[in-house]
Amino acid sequence: MRIGVQLQPQHSPDYNLIRDAVRRAEDVGVDVVFNWDHFFPLSGDPDGAHFECWTMLGAWAEQTERIEFGPLVACNSYRNPELLADMARTVDRISNGRLILGIGSGWFKRDYDEYGYDFTTTGKRLDALGESLPRIESRMAQLNPQPVRKIPVLIGGGGEKKTLRHVAAHADIWHSFVDVETYRHKSAILAEHCAAVGRDPSTIERSAELKADGGVDELKRFGDAITAEGVSLLTLAVNGPDYDLSVVESLVRWRDGRAG
Repeated sequence: MRIGVQLQPQHSPDYNLIRDAVRRAEDVGVDVVFNWDHFFPLSGDPDGAHFECWTMLGAWAEQTERIEFGPLVACNSYRNPELLADMARTVDRISNGRLILGIGSGWFKRDYDEYGYDFTTTGKRLDALGESLPRIESRMAQLNPQPVRKIPVLIGGGGEKKTLRHVAAHADIWHSFVDVETYRHKSAILAEHCAAVGRDPSTIERSAELKADGGVDELKRFGDAITAEGVSLLTLAVNGPDYDLSVVESLVRWRDGRAG
């Protein structure tokens, strides 16, 4: 089992606080550190401080030595897929092969409206993601130099008709935001999509979001239950400006205790 933390790049006007949080996360034994791909805060003051995703990931690639890292998730709408492939390859090279390429279809309308992207509809955005994934794969195969490793593609979401079909066809990691019972149902749907494309569903790593509302003990109970279903990466979101990692540290100790 792996523990991830999403350092939400909001409400932290001093970037040094984010840099310090990344260092602390690596020091306490976190396995994966994520940010997100938005242009404005998603909670709190909607006009609060915020930083861009991919320039930050380039800094993390230089700053860190051990952890994997990436966006949870990059918005397909914001960049040409060939450009995104090149960006991901470059950040992977800077980090010596530690990038995870999280990607999704996009959903936050304010980002689209204020930065001039066409919001269209949910269905069209999901179709666009399905068109972009093969283009990313094709461009990645042509880049010189190649990435250090085959960059893992993480797709988040649980839409049964399109999102899980994209996961079956293209993802190395599936990230879910659901309870155990819903996860079990979605996993069965994913297995059907995998069968349709001739893929073994066990080749897709399973990832899940942790919600800290119930405290550490509740997180551990949820973790025990959902890892029993095959999930191996659990990620907790932490907000700025202070990026309190005390709960994350507890989860790392819990992970190490289970391994022992």
